[in-house]
Amino acid sequence: MSSPNPPAPHPVPFTAEVYRARMAKAADSAAEAGLAGVIVAPGPDLVHLTGYQPVSTERLTLLVLRAGEEPVLVVPTLEAPDAAAAAGAPALALRDWTDGVDPYAVASPLLATQGRFGVSDNAWAMHLLGLQRALPDTTYTALTEALPMLRAVKDAAELERLTAAGAAADATYEEILKVRFSGRRETDVAADLAALLKHFGHSQVDFTVVGSGPNGANPHHEAGERTIERGDMVVLDFGGLKHGYGSDTSRTVHVGEPTAEEQRVHDIVREAQQAGCAAVRPGVACQEIDRAARAVITEFGYGDRFIHRTGHGIGVTTHEPPYMIEGEEQPLVPGMCFSVEPGIYLPGRFGVRIEDIVTVTEDGGRRLNATARELAIVE
Repeated sequence: MSSPNPPAPHPVPFTAEVYRARMAKAADSAAEAGLAGVIVAPGPDLVHLTGYQPVSTERLTLLVLRAGEEPVLVVPTLEAPDAAAAAGAPALALRDWTDGVDPYAVASPLLATQGRFGVSDNAWAMHLLGLQRALPDTTYTALTEALPMLRAVKDAAELERLTAAGAAADATYEEILKVRFSGRRETDVAADLAALLKHFGHSQVDFTVVGSGPNGANPHHEAGERTIERGDMVVLDFGGLKHGYGSDTSRTVHVGEPTAEEQRVHDIVREAQQAGCAAVRPGVACQEIDRAARAVITEFGYGDRFIHRTGHGIGVTTHEPPYMIEGEEQPLVPGMCFSVEPGIYLPGRFGVRIEDIVTVTEDGGRRLNATARELAIVE
């Protein structure tokens, strides 16, 4: 691979006031939804709300948010210094507990003795059951069900990070077109993609799908030991986190000249992806993006070969609400960011997928990926 340009500098960090506003909004949204509060375990919700990113363990770490109350973060004593150093720490109170003390006796007084709480999806069952034992009259619901919009609408600083992540993924694609595909294993190309994402500033690589020939008909194919051959269609789908925010893009390339059928299928997917992106505007239901892309593929007779939703949200994780899928009536709101990624998959033969991240603007949508969507020829 050639030597690409160095990554861009790090953006301005989020302040304690930003985290204070996020926590207050989450607490108020919970109250409006009829919840007694929000309970947040280590994971993406905690990072978004506080800037604190501990390892999830058997020791209880829990953020409690209730409307009109000061946010409180319960942490093990041995991890309290790290929690106090988090960017959002000045906007909350810390309550620590030591080994040998019942952590649920420390956390339960912060909750109402009864009522329904929203809990982050990745909370450990043992911690949730411990709270239920301490507060038998409380019930719980997943945050993605109770507050699906919690992280969905991005502010300007978040959009800056997502734009930078998208640009890094674009630069990765431009460079991967220069490497040799034929005669190399899928895992070799996947390793190139991972190295390039890191080079362009990603701190975390979440996936590097390289689906060559018949493997491309599996949308989530793990790069394997298959040797890529001349005449193969190759689906590339890669992304991860840069500055704490996600990238995710897909392009399909061909080793040597494609057949007329391969070119036609790619053209159909490109038209479908364009239709999905063109449908993005405020007030449109999420399902309409799926319908717009799916209508094109169905019109050309491949409707049963488009076997997944058209898109998913992206932010501090590469997959999160909202989802562009039939039945999702959530209206699009400026600041939402999500993928538009239709595909056609022909079992035993090949697959095609084209994906961009799109953000909703005041009067339409804007792609965060700008690389060519035509079928690229590689060697």
